[in-house]
Amino acid sequence: MLTGSDRLVLADWLRAAERDRKPIPPLVRQRPDLTVADAYSIQLINVRRRDSAVVGHKVGLSSVAMQRMMGVDEPDYGHLMADMRLSETDPADASRYCYPRVEIETAFLLGADLPGEGCTEADVLAATAFLAPSIELIDSRIEDWNISLADTIADNASSAGFVVGAGRVRPGEIDVRGIEAVLLRDGEPVVRGRSDAVLGNPVTAVAWLARTVAGFGVRLRAGHLVLPGACARAVDVHPGSSFRAVFTGLGDVRLSFAGGA
Repeated sequence: MLTGSDRLVLADWLRAAERDRKPIPPLVRQRPDLTVADAYSIQLINVRRRDSAVVGHKVGLSSVAMQRMMGVDEPDYGHLMADMRLSETDPADASRYCYPRVEIETAFLLGADLPGEGCTEADVLAATAFLAPSIELIDSRIEDWNISLADTIADNASSAGFVVGAGRVRPGEIDVRGIEAVLLRDGEPVVRGRSDAVLGNPVTAVAWLARTVAGFGVRLRAGHLVLPGACARAVDVHPGSSFRAVFTGLGDVRLSFAGGA
């Protein structure tokens, strides 16, 4: 395992890459001994440095296909910060990011705290006030998305932004596993997915998250947003792009990007 000084150096690299929008080589190329535990420690260093409140968490690598690609058998997670919240009406600036992509996800809005260790799917359903349509903006501060599991964890699970639509549906009013979604770019469908692409049930991902963060002394609290993972592949963002995600039974959500110079 790396020393505290080692982890701080890697956190500095990632922080500068995000600030300056200058991607860096994979961390594991410089430090092949970088472990998952080290990576979560690095993530927390930069989360605590941000002048912004934690408003929720995201689950990554929550599909079987992505886990196989990364050679892992469980998801990872990152923090969602208040300054990462995007607007449906005001275009985002694509130049703020290194390699931006968008993903469609069924968001969980918690109405009560979740237990930590031993959290079950029943606990998640009981604590969830509403489900909502969402788009997550992901990005990598690692060159060309050439990431290992440790790289993406250290990089806050490749988080960059999120937007949640106005639709609100209680979990008992919809089949949480059977929510169909389509992402349109400039009015044309580009990807389709279903909520059960996320570990067979996105509720499973939220329960996993609650149990996992408990090991770091973190709880998922009332008022938090949880993004359980994408139900379709990520789509590259370009200046001037306009996206709309439509979720059966939940409504839609929009995200656009300002055009280039």
